Amino acid sequence: MIRKLLSYLLPITVFKTKSNWSKSIEITWANGELVLDSENTNYSYGSLQRILRLGLKTIGFRQIRKMNTILVLGVAGGSVIKTLNDEIQFKGKIIGVEIDPEIIKIANSYFQLNQIPNLSLLNTDAFEFVLQANDKYDLIIVDIFQDTKMPSFLFENFFTQRLCALLQEKGCILFNTMVLSEKDNQRNKKYCTEFYQPNFKIKTIPRVEIHNELIVIEKI
Repeated sequence: MIRKLLSYLLPITVFKTKSNWSKSIEITWANGELVLDSENTNYSYGSLQRILRLGLKTIGFRQIRKMNTILVLGVAGGSVIKTLNDEIQFKGKIIGVEIDPEIIKIANSYFQLNQIPNLSLLNTDAFEFVLQANDKYDLIIVDIFQDTKMPSFLFENFFTQRLCALLQEKGCILFNTMVLSEKDNQRNKKYCTEFYQPNFKIKTIPRVEIHNELIVIEKI
């Protein structure tokens, strides 16, 4: 409790490790809450939770509450799952896909994801999962980063087509992207302008945090 109070004055690191996927993983008390950070960016809670909450709010909490199944690609500490569970009170099935086993251990130990009864957390590669998946989802959240870098497959047409094929009628994709340079900005513009799937529409959400842009794809 003392560390929590002191964290309003300055961040306090309580755990630090690394993995095959991340050079640095830190658990820090910051402004009264535990956050998960990589070497150069916020992975869960803190600013990232605010960003994804805005995306969920744009889709509509009431609409999400009525859904049956949600897929989360890139779980990290699970802040978006906590928003779904605690704030939106989503009672349907959540499938979480996370490639880093060390991150899963941390998510369970520090953020108690293993206590969420409607969550199935899978330690596997998101690309392979999407490639092999047959089930349909009402909402797919894509939140995949390796520190400040985003894997290139996320922006390839084939991957986008596979995601769209996994959506139920009236389903949505919420895609969190990091924009650190003009090259990243142009990448996002190209992704949106070249997007074409029959019976789908795409839009971006104005930025809450300066380096993140949310893209929403809706099946209509």
